[in-house]
Amino acid sequence: MKRPTSFGLAAVVLAILACAGPRLALAASASASVSAAIVPAISISKDTDMNFADVIAGASSGTVVLTTGGARSATGGVTLGNSAGTAAAAFTVSGDPSSTYSITLPGSATLTSGANNMTVNTFVSSPSATGTLGGGGTQVLTVGATLQIGANQAQATYTGSFDVTVAYN
Repeated sequence: MKRPTSFGLAAVVLAILACAGPRLALAASASASVSAAIVPAISISKDTDMNFADVIAGASSGTVVLTTGGARSATGGVTLGNSAGTAAAAFTVSGDPSSTYSITLPGSATLTSGANNMTVNTFVSSPSATGTLGGGGTQVLTVGATLQIGANQAQATYTGSFDVTVAYN
């Protein structure tokens, strides 16, 4: 039996490659650009504390609703007293101009005075859920909530705190 010559073997390989077409390309490459932009970290700072001001507890429980604009209203056995100092909480959010961010409010917070407690819940914000930083990279965020007052709630000054979290979208 006769062995194929190297020329004959090369011709067979070339014929197979020609029949296979471009599917048997040995290598291909493409380039892509890469970039990154460093933006300022998002931050939040408190401007004003939340204050429900003076409230008079009655024989039945009730609530005081404080809007993001600082207006308050009472339900149930609660009467509104002196409104001096009433304020929604206010924060300044800072970061990359024209960026949007998400807002996370607490579920509730506890106000205490000695052994006595009250709950603040149903937090709301303006803007709500998502904000957009202005051209200067800042936006004011206000927060209101509902104060739950028990029947014959003990007379005292109650204090507590809550956290608001912001994050870039």
